[in-house]
Amino acid sequence: MIDISALAKPLLDLLSSFGSGVLPTDGPSGQLQSTSSIIDQIHAFGRNSINSMNEAWDGRAADSATAKALRVQTSAATISDRGTDMAAVVDQAAAQVETGQKELSAIVESFVNTASALGPTIATPEGLTVLVGSAIDHLGQGLNVVGRVRSELDTQTASMTELTPPPSTAPATLPAGLAGGASALASGASSGAQQLLSTLTSVGGSAGSMLTSMATPSMSGSTPSKSGSSPSTPGQQKPNSGSAGQTPDGKGVKVTLPDGSVVEAPNEQAAQAVRSALGAVGTPYVWGGNSPGAGLDCSGLTQYAYGEAGVELPRLAQEQGNGHMGVSPGDLMPGDLAVWDGHVAMVIGNGQFVEAGDPVQISSIRTENIGMDFYGFYRPTT
Repeated sequence: MIDISALAKPLLDLLSSFGSGVLPTDGPSGQLQSTSSIIDQIHAFGRNSINSMNEAWDGRAADSATAKALRVQTSAATISDRGTDMAAVVDQAAAQVETGQKELSAIVESFVNTASALGPTIATPEGLTVLVGSAIDHLGQGLNVVGRVRSELDTQTASMTELTPPPSTAPATLPAGLAGGASALASGASSGAQQLLSTLTSVGGSAGSMLTSMATPSMSGSTPSKSGSSPSTPGQQKPNSGSAGQTPDGKGVKVTLPDGSVVEAPNEQAAQAVRSALGAVGTPYVWGGNSPGAGLDCSGLTQYAYGEAGVELPRLAQEQGNGHMGVSPGDLMPGDLAVWDGHVAMVIGNGQFVEAGDPVQISSIRTENIGMDFYGFYRPTT
């Protein structure tokens, strides 16, 4: 009598050693999603802290703190996005393993049904030939499933490796010497972001390792501001403290900056304006100039960049904020304009803007400019 269990054993071993694809709620995917959620909370806290700091402090030290805090915000947003993307990779890999496990179960069931259908003929040479041939065929099907799933997991592992930040990548930290509450708020946010980055790297690394085996068979001080707000001119909107930093419908346009950081503009027009302004870096300063590569002044740069995006701006710097939404420092996004009574610069993200110095260059965000009145930050697009 042929031992059916012996013929089925390779298939059963394959099935028993194959992962189920079911992840615990506190597994890598859950940890990554939880980490991203915490970072998002810190990001919102940091935005409010930056706004509060700018209401209470001004001067060069406050500008420096703001620029560095905004870089922390960019790092936090990048880490959160990575965590969400990693969780999606883990979930997709788990679904692929779960599908493979169901396919293997069906193959085992198919072989058992084939053996049962043979009935008494199983003891005959013809029946034995059919049974052995069926066992070989079903085992081949099972190995094909394993090979396919492992190939799928190799792809997911490569995605996870690409998303996992190197240990040396850390958010920008704030200087310890900042005055008063601004220092405590900013350094607290930076410390939290660094700790969460460490968690993300650890969890991401373990998730990446897990993917490869999921379906493997058993083998300086600031000066307090007098008014807590920036000067403004008649007819211009003052920056608000709302949620201007949120992109419409939560969807923005990614832009990679020269320093390698990835930021998110509120829309394609703002993103295009940033790209055009960055493309003009190195252009000499020429009073009244509006020709990228040949000569630009401050308002010529921003007018040109937004013109490339299909948005018209006035020629004079002090008028380029007119009629546009005011934006608080903590809510700044790429494409926003910093406007003075005789100068204008474009925010590009990560605590920086591009402006027509001599030549056009990238600088840290600031609100002081050789004694000019600062009107505020404005968003030409919505």
